[in-house]
Amino acid sequence: EKAVNLKKDLAEMQEWMTQAEEEYLEKDFEYKSPEELENAVDEMKRAKEDVLQKEVRVKILKDNIKMLATKVPSSGQDLATELNVVLENYQLLCNRIRGKCHTLEEVWSCWIELLQYLDLETAWLNNLEERVQMTGNVPDKLDAVNDALESLESVLRHPADNRTQIRELGQTLIDGGILDDIISEKLEAFNARYEELSHLAVSRQIALEQQLQTMRETDHMLQVLQESLGDLDRQLTSYLTDRIDAFQMPQEAQ
Repeated sequence: EKAVNLKKDLAEMQEWMTQAEEEYLEKDFEYKSPEELENAVDEMKRAKEDVLQKEVRVKILKDNIKMLATKVPSSGQDLATELNVVLENYQLLCNRIRGKCHTLEEVWSCWIELLQYLDLETAWLNNLEERVQMTGNVPDKLDAVNDALESLESVLRHPADNRTQIRELGQTLIDGGILDDIISEKLEAFNARYEELSHLAVSRQIALEQQLQTMRETDHMLQVLQESLGDLDRQLTSYLTDRIDAFQMPQEAQ
């Protein structure tokens, strides 16, 4: 009677494993929204816990069959063969569910990481847009133009590492068919805004550089003219002091 009960327990265990495999491993999932992906992660976590909890039951079955084998070798031997099959299938099921759970957790982590990088780069784009607008009406003064140019250049010296991460994370998820529509839409909007603002910022930078160069050249010319007028003033003052007649002066002094 005990052998019959153990055989029944083994059959039930095998049936449960078959159902678990069909429910958790053979079902096709489509992750088209973050909610679907998050639900799938939670479901696989529950599946992993459920499968691992059966470990106690498997161990009890194993111990009972070993005990029966010592008392009734013939019955125990047959059950031991069935037990080995159940143990192999159980271990395989555990490994596969653990693997799928780990994969889904990695995918979810990848999605969260992508959102974090997008938030960081969006904040930088907002800052860049603000700086570009601030440099739109700069007072026509050398210091003001120079400060505006340095302010804009400081924002433009933003490393490209985050954008690289966004591109790689997004492509990884899209290649896996995970949230591909949502991610494609987000990346398209981000890239379009990045290209537009970057082009505008670089154009403004070039304009400020040209304005600054023109103002420096003008300042230099004024300085040279001022020095020349100073020399002429001193020379004329010298002529007047010495009471030199105008017709005795060089033509340019006259």
